[in-house]
Amino acid sequence: MQYHTPDRLQAAIFDWAGTLVDFGSFAPTQIFVEAFAEIGVAISLEEARGPMGMGKWEHIRTLCDVPAIAARFEEACGHAPSDADVTALYERFMPLQIDKIGAHSALIPGALEVINGLRDKGIKIGSCSGYPREVLEQVVARGKGNGLVVDHVVATDEVPKGRPSPAQSLANVIALGITDVAACVKVDDTAPGLLEGRSAGMWTVALTCSGNAMGLDHAAFMALSEAELNERRSAIEAQFAPSGPHFMIDTIAQLPEVISEIEARLARGERP
Repeated sequence: MQYHTPDRLQAAIFDWAGTLVDFGSFAPTQIFVEAFAEIGVAISLEEARGPMGMGKWEHIRTLCDVPAIAARFEEACGHAPSDADVTALYERFMPLQIDKIGAHSALIPGALEVINGLRDKGIKIGSCSGYPREVLEQVVARGKGNGLVVDHVVATDEVPKGRPSPAQSLANVIALGITDVAACVKVDDTAPGLLEGRSAGMWTVALTCSGNAMGLDHAAFMALSEAELNERRSAIEAQFAPSGPHFMIDTIAQLPEVISEIEARLARGERP
């Protein structure tokens, strides 16, 4: 038997918040601020966004390891944040998150059209998220209510290790019956999600403007001047560069051009 590079894409695997829904990725970030506030620890929205893309328990642990936040925690609670404290914060986070998902569930412009276009090409639609299953079910249900349906979903608590591990993307590969990871593209708005795709051996596409890195809602994004947009985009591209994405685009609406480029490269025998 001889190995042959796949000549077309078989699957596209998407993140959810900031990629398919919730322009600016506000649902998860604001809740971190509120969960910490409940125990008297102030963190900014910018600080909360720092580890975005990781599983939520790991996200909270990473925040607690930031020296400035750890100092505020110790001042408020009388001791350094332990894993037990992280778990307690996570347990505060969960009901707050579920309660607020509906407020940030709108589809990102172009998402539905792109997903339907990929289906028309015979490309399967996988998905994963830093959300645990209990929260992700709410996100997926609201997406479906808006007409967006995916073929498979993997939550961060359904694999042994979350992002930047490749486990969630590879779980999609297995469930969707994909024959080669080189026939897959991972689309994400966070560095951990991009590293997940790279580690899985897939093509990767970074979304620079619709997600956590830009941190603006759609109206604010559209109101940026060309100079402001270029400055912000360049900074985000520099931020994403170490994670090695193959392509960087503003939002999912520009994905069809990238899909065409990937399939042209596959046809030439190239791999990710």
